[in-house]
Amino acid sequence: MVLKDSELPYLRRCVELAAEALESGDEPFGSVLVGADGSVLGEDHNRVASGDRTRHPEFELARWSAAHLTPEERAAATVYTSGEHCPMCAAAHAWVGLGRIVYVSSSEQLTAWLAELGVPPSSPVRALAVRDVAPGLTVQGPVPELDQQVRELHRRFRTRCRRSPGISAFIGVSFCLGIANVTIVRAT
Repeated sequence: MVLKDSELPYLRRCVELAAEALESGDEPFGSVLVGADGSVLGEDHNRVASGDRTRHPEFELARWSAAHLTPEERAAATVYTSGEHCPMCAAAHAWVGLGRIVYVSSSEQLTAWLAELGVPPSSPVRALAVRDVAPGLTVQGPVPELDQQVRELHRRFRTRCRRSPGISAFIGVSFCLGIANVTIVRAT
């Protein structure tokens, strides 16, 4: 399946949401849930700085869709995201029956970028491609037009964490910068 030009605005919004996450002191990830008709059903950004490491936007959107959409609406929806789903989010996506995933940057790219920045692996969960977690999902990405913007956001986040006093032991742990509140909206 080829990415359509009409889908780029959703992906750009994901990058904007990732930047909002960064500005609120969180890791730079953002996602948009889009219905079959092209309407934005919800959007969110990372909120793990609260201390709850499950507050990923993809996971929040999966929870929201399970509570507010029919199985048919979920299957016809697309999740656009700044970064490929982690294993937790990929599993949630599959379990609630959401449709296609389109991501700007892959888990493989993120792992390489963090290595280039000298960030040691700190996740208790191995980075896996969505297809390795949920092989039945339709997945597209990365998107070369936008992936370097996401790379820069991650560089800024890691640089900011390193400059924070007393944080060097927690590089890669996003609670080093603050707490944010969740907002998921449904377009009317």
